[in-house]
Amino acid sequence: MCCFLLLCITLLYGQKVNIQNYTRLIDSAYYHVDKSLDNAQAFLDAIPKPLEENIKGRLSDFYSTQALIQSDNGEYPKMYQSYVSAVNYAEKEKNYRVGGMACIELFSNIYFAKKDTTAYKYLERAKQFYMLDKYEHGLIEIEQMYAYVEYLDHEYKKCNDLILPHLEKYKNIKDDAYYYMFAIYMLTENYIKLEDFNKAYFSLKEFKTIKNNPTIVNYNYLSFEAGIYLSFAEVYLSIKQLDSTSHYIDKTTKLRKYMGNDLLREYLGLRADAYKFSGHINEAKIYLDSLSILEKKMFNTIVDASFQLNEPLFEANLQLENESEKSNRNGIFASLSIFVLLLVSVFYFIYYKRQKFKLNDFKEIASNFSYLKFTNEKLTGKVRGLEEYISNLKKEVKQISAINEISLQRERIKELYTTLHINSSTILDKSERHLELVNDLNVEFFNQIHSKYPELNDSEVITCYYLFMGFKNKEIAMFLNTSVRALESKRYRISKKIDYDFNKGTTTLVSHLENTFKNDQDK
Repeated sequence: MCCFLLLCITLLYGQKVNIQNYTRLIDSAYYHVDKSLDNAQAFLDAIPKPLEENIKGRLSDFYSTQALIQSDNGEYPKMYQSYVSAVNYAEKEKNYRVGGMACIELFSNIYFAKKDTTAYKYLERAKQFYMLDKYEHGLIEIEQMYAYVEYLDHEYKKCNDLILPHLEKYKNIKDDAYYYMFAIYMLTENYIKLEDFNKAYFSLKEFKTIKNNPTIVNYNYLSFEAGIYLSFAEVYLSIKQLDSTSHYIDKTTKLRKYMGNDLLREYLGLRADAYKFSGHINEAKIYLDSLSILEKKMFNTIVDASFQLNEPLFEANLQLENESEKSNRNGIFASLSIFVLLLVSVFYFIYYKRQKFKLNDFKEIASNFSYLKFTNEKLTGKVRGLEEYISNLKKEVKQISAINEISLQRERIKELYTTLHINSSTILDKSERHLELVNDLNVEFFNQIHSKYPELNDSEVITCYYLFMGFKNKEIAMFLNTSVRALESKRYRISKKIDYDFNKGTTTLVSHLENTFKNDQDK
């Protein structure tokens, strides 16, 4: 009996040592996220199951790091589940900063992609976490998130009312000027839309003071500046001040290489309207033709991608469910094995404790099976309705193509485009890795970009593909379930990796991709 007790003590002590070693693997994985996703995942995979025992107290860090890897790999359903797990464990472990970060990511993925107001519960929960952690930057990010929602909803006065009381606080953040730049950008845009030009000019002047701040990305600043000048030109044209309109169009033209497709579309439409208003019909037609080509290209690409991705996405969802069921069976077997060993070798109070753990484990398994059943029912209904959905969409596309008036056709396209992504978002966000799913759509492009730029990771490759196909920033951010700011930063990193300096070049990253790979494919 004494030898047996000594063996138990040795095993328990060894387990404590392993816990310390395994938690170091989480830190190593987080360090390698920006360097090598494969290495980061390898560190996490090296942690043995059950995680609750081997990395006790660090599960929130584990799942938040796993979500970062899944986000860059385009594994969005898994990423969503990992963030939910991170939030739950963060509350238990009192790791409030990780919990707040995960809640903000969940809000962005749900609200900005689907306009689902239930996402606000995560924003409120993030606020609670950051207050417990006393993390000021996190609370500021939440403040600006509420203001940004009002800005996107065209509630310009409400947006200003949320920003102005905190403006001085944003300005005093010395280690990251992005908060102040973003606030001044929204204020300037709001004043322009409200036609309060005195305040708009004052805000623009303040905006220019932070141009050379080393804590901000120059590409982000110039993109915001292009947006401001474009808004000035639009408002001046609406009140028929052609000299001012021309002045700001010229300023916007100089920053054209920093525009995403969303701004570029507004820019082309504005130039066409300006020429039309001044009586230069031929010049207006040129820009209208360019705008029509851009919108048709984006529309056709989106429709084709949606139809071609639906079937693989359904198959991916079924495969994910099968893998989850298999994982649950393995978990049951492992729990039973541990229970049998403890039943033979431990005293009554340890036996009682393991019995209680077993009961909780079975409750979790039952809950998982209920979730799988509910998901399967939803999938069955989705498959039944898909044929009718596709038929109605084809009819709508046919009706739009028959419209002769360009402006009316453009509005109908925008409406259909919005409806398309709202209706198909429940399909798109259950995909496996984007790169694996869309590779067959343009095999030549992916072969060429892997050969020409092997330093790009999978997330950066799929971003290049969407830019090459003509998607705008907001659309790509929606596809990748990330923010526009994060996407702009990723574009900046891509430019650096492929040795393309947009500050010295004469073309945009989009033009560079189009010129490089379109010509290669033509050959």
